[in-house]
Amino acid sequence: MRTLVLGALAAALLIRGVPAVGQTTVLTEDFQTDPALRGWRVAGDASLFRWDADAGNLAVTWDSSRTNSYFYFPLNTTLTREDDFAFAFTVELAAINFGTTPDKPGTFEISVGFLNFGQATGPDFLRGTGSNSTNLVEWDYFPDSGFGATISSTIVSIQNQWAVSFNSPVPLDPGIAYDFKLRYEAQKHQLVTTVRSAGESVTLKTVVLDVAFDDFAVDAFAVSSYSDAGQNPGWAGSVLAHGAVDDVQLELPTPPIRRFTGHARGGAWQAEFTGWLGWRYTLESSPDLHDWSAVGAAIAGTGQRQTLADPQPLHEHSFYRLRADPL
Repeated sequence: MRTLVLGALAAALLIRGVPAVGQTTVLTEDFQTDPALRGWRVAGDASLFRWDADAGNLAVTWDSSRTNSYFYFPLNTTLTREDDFAFAFTVELAAINFGTTPDKPGTFEISVGFLNFGQATGPDFLRGTGSNSTNLVEWDYFPDSGFGATISSTIVSIQNQWAVSFNSPVPLDPGIAYDFKLRYEAQKHQLVTTVRSAGESVTLKTVVLDVAFDDFAVDAFAVSSYSDAGQNPGWAGSVLAHGAVDDVQLELPTPPIRRFTGHARGGAWQAEFTGWLGWRYTLESSPDLHDWSAVGAAIAGTGQRQTLADPQPLHEHSFYRLRADPL
């Protein structure tokens, strides 16, 4: 990709050892062997998650009376509203009940999806309050407490703006496997959810971000058992569910350079981009597009927005490129 910045001043991307920018990386997990060998981890109450070697799936207990707990996979980058991505999984419930925590008689969600791991594991992250759980792109299911069993696709922004779709009544019958896929389309700023069971596929209500919706930043995929702490006593709910999650598939932007921009600022040229953990980035310049040299030290990717700048003032005829190499 080449971006004209100023007159003859241009920028390019040089990527070593990966497919072209804009392609998709697909990660799959079928739990046929120990997922810990492929980077899956547990945070919180580890007793809620068990790799079932005989069944070849992840046995899960969603228990809102426990602390926030996650069986999660770090993405090594951050997804935002400007990225295309998707996740899919199969869920089969053995049993689910609401009102299982004393004095919390209402319903509560079980969840699978993307979150910001640092925030989700913080002491102030309270999913049930509606105001203390930012940066989520997830699938939620609420058992029927009188208003119909509900499936909700949910996006929560950095500034705690919510975009949700409530699909009700859509019960998940115990002993039945349901295949869900949630695809976020950056160009339309929408999250499309489909569910398949017994050979039939249904598209649920689409979540669409309006122009005032700010960004989100998620960096891990998780099967999430949220605590029911912190809720208003007037509408508090709880849940206890047992089941299995299987056949996880993540579609992610291919590393290593995303959301690239190049421009002049303060009399010098700089590149802004979202890097990728495990990669090294170097800004190079050339007077003729043939001979290239680094204009500063290389930096390691962080998974966040990063900047590399030429310490020298702009020349009338100069070209720049951002180089990415695996560590």
